[in-house]
Amino acid sequence: MREFPQTPSFSLAGKRALVAGASSGIGQACAVALAEHGAHVVLSARRGDRLRQTAASMAAKGWRAEVLELDVSDVETTQAAVARSDPFDILVNSAGLARHSKAVDTTPEDFDAVMAVNTRGAYFLTRAVAQGLMAAGRPGSLINISSQMAHVGGLDRAVYCASKHAVEGFTKAMALEFGPAKIRVNTICPTFILTDLTRATFDDPERRAWVLDKIKLGRAGEVEDIMGAVVYLASGASGLVTGTSLMIDGGWTAD
Repeated sequence: MREFPQTPSFSLAGKRALVAGASSGIGQACAVALAEHGAHVVLSARRGDRLRQTAASMAAKGWRAEVLELDVSDVETTQAAVARSDPFDILVNSAGLARHSKAVDTTPEDFDAVMAVNTRGAYFLTRAVAQGLMAAGRPGSLINISSQMAHVGGLDRAVYCASKHAVEGFTKAMALEFGPAKIRVNTICPTFILTDLTRATFDDPERRAWVLDKIKLGRAGEVEDIMGAVVYLASGASGLVTGTSLMIDGGWTAD
């Protein structure tokens, strides 16, 4: 009988994962998905109380989770904390900030605040985890939560779009640089997901109508829509995937 190929494993048993922005929303959902598939998850964010609650709930389900309070915009402290830790096989960078306004009304303070988290923080966190893997001679999967707005423009989102377009750029460049070390670097690009971060958009009838008109599948995203994607990119099932963007946008960018 002919031997059939075997589907690569989605198991993350024995892997250490760092999830930044894990206190709520997409980041928390990603942490849960990785833990469900066997990873030892280190939950990171600024809000330590929320992290501890999440870790306790995960432990109650028999999953392995611990807390590491970090503000990714504090690059020096973040890099030092990652360097002190054992290498992380998986990074999910979901820390993010949005301050929406018309471009003509953007303040330098808002521009700098968004860039400090979404671009500068993401860049140096990704680099720090890669450095730890390379020093240990280990492969890894580094995943930045980007956005569909990294591929299109959006109303009142010039700064946010700029920050996420930059994430796509450094992700591709790092994928080229880290590829010989067997470290993969990719992005996940969600459409509007129902979270605290998008509440103001969905509370505005005009903005909500704009969003639902653009999403060809006719509904807003839920955090559950991201969970399978992050397991795929973190696992051996995506072993030849690097330097690319996984669009989870309901067809928004297909136009």
